[in-house]
Amino acid sequence: MIFLTNNFLLPTLTIAEPYKCRWQVELFFKWVKQHLRIKKFSGLSPNAVKTQIWIAISVYVLLAIVRRRLRLELNLYPMSQILSLTLFEKMPLLQAFSPINRSAELAPGCNQLDLFNS
Repeated sequence: MIFLTNNFLLPTLTIAEPYKCRWQVELFFKWVKQHLRIKKFSGLSPNAVKTQIWIAISVYVLLAIVRRRLRLELNLYPMSQILSLTLFEKMPLLQAFSPINRSAELAPGCNQLDLFNS
């Protein structure tokens, strides 16, 4: 067997380039496993798997764009969780991602029953 690395006539950068490209592919699949969190594929055909991966990547990119445009400090995973909970509610995105101020919700003199502090 003759390997590319056994060819001493080629320059070292020419030999290193395919390995560098292969490493980029490995890093991409590691990123996919860590960030897209695809638990289960709906279909198992190659086309179904590719479609689901492309959809997951598209959603991730859209979240990244929203995060940058709104200048949010939130990570993308909590953002996706918040959006999955508020998917069918009509509200501005900034309101969905703003921290909840519990003390403002229960202002003194409000009409809220207190079950534990009598």
